Amino acid sequence: MKKIEAIIKPFKLDEVKQKLTSIGISGMTITEVKGFGRQKGHTELYRGAEYTVDFLPKVKVEILAPDAMAPKIIETILESAQTGKIATR
Repeated sequence: MKKIEAIIKPFKLDEVKQKLTSIGISGMTITEVKGFGRQKGHTELYRGAEYTVDFLPKVKVEILAPDAMAPKIIETILESAQTGKIATR
């Protein structure tokens, strides 16, 4: 048995879920999390004041699966969660 964890962008959750369902995954745990990586957050403007958003919203996907299914699950998550931006590799 393997535990697979992936941190993805929230807007990719539906696509990841659909792809995982299509390969036979019937359950997963989803948690809303915040974090930062190479992108180091960003600066926003609110009512004329500039502030830095250090921690960005993410979604953590957790799946328990048989050893033999783990590589396919990981490949499916990697393919469906890609956005082409810095934080998705």
